[in-house]
Amino acid sequence: MTKQLLTGSFVALISPMNQDYSLDFGGFRTLIEFQREHGSSGVLIMGSSGEVSTLSTEERHAIVRETMKQKQPSMEMWYGCTGPTTEATIDYVKQAAAEGADGAMIAAPAYICASNDDIVDYFLEVADAATIPLGVYNNPPRVKTDLGADEVLRIAAHPNVQLLKESTGRVAQAALIARARPHMSLMCCCSPNLGLIVPTMSLGGHGTANMTGNHSPGNDRDLQTVGGFSGCGKLPGRLPGQPAHAALRLFRHQPGAHEIPHGRPWPAGRAVAEAAKAPEWRRPATGPGRRP
Repeated sequence: MTKQLLTGSFVALISPMNQDYSLDFGGFRTLIEFQREHGSSGVLIMGSSGEVSTLSTEERHAIVRETMKQKQPSMEMWYGCTGPTTEATIDYVKQAAAEGADGAMIAAPAYICASNDDIVDYFLEVADAATIPLGVYNNPPRVKTDLGADEVLRIAAHPNVQLLKESTGRVAQAALIARARPHMSLMCCCSPNLGLIVPTMSLGGHGTANMTGNHSPGNDRDLQTVGGFSGCGKLPGRLPGQPAHAALRLFRHQPGAHEIPHGRPWPAGRAVAEAAKAPEWRRPATGPGRRP
C-alpha cells in the first residue's frame, strides 16, 4: 500500500451528543466543516478525545457510516478503531475501510498491559488485515504499554503502517525515529507533554495529532512549519532554527491548550459550543458541572 503521507494539523474530534446523550450527527457536520474551513489536514474521529471507550459497537459503526457521508474535499477522515481484542480491532478497521475511510488509528488495547512483544505482534497482525492506511498511537499514559523507538520502527516497516502518533513525551524517542526516516508520518500528541511539539517539528516531524484544534484549528495549522524528515537535514546536526522559532511564537499564544480534558474541550470555539450539546460527559467521567 502506497499513499501520500498525512502532514499538518490532524485533529482528534470530540463526539457531539444531544441532551439525552444520543449521537448528534448534525453536530458532527458542524465540526467537520469547521475543520475544513480552517485548513486542518485531517480529522481523527473516535480517538480518545471522542470518548470512544464509552460508545457501543453499534454507535461506533453508525459514526463511521454517517460521518463518511460528510466527507470534505482535501481533508482526510480517519477513525479510531481500537477494540478490546485483536479480532475486534480488525473488525473495526474493516468496517471503516468498507465505508471509505482514509485511515484507521489504533492503540494497544486498554487494561490488559500485555508485553511489548505481544503488542508489536498485535499491531502487525492488524496491519496485515488492513486495506487502508494504519496509524499507530503509542500512548503509555492511557494503556500502560510503552513502545521504544526500536519497537516502533519494527511496526513502521510494515507497508500498511503510515502514521505514528507519539505520546511518550520523550524527545530522544522522536529523534531516533526521525533519524531512521521510516515511510510514515511522525506526529506528536499535544498531550500529555505540550513541550514535545516544537522539538518534534524541528526534528522533521510531519505535524501534530492534536486536541487543541477542536477550538483553535487555525493556530494548530500554523504550527506545522516543518514538513517531513527532509526538513531535519542530517541527524545529528543543526536544527532548522527559524521554523522552530516561528512555531514557538505561535505555541505561546495557543489559547487554552492546557485546559482540554477528555471529551469536552473548553474554552470552546463557537462551532464546538454549538455541537457539544450534552452538558456533561458520559459516566463515569465527570464534566466541569459535576466537579466539586
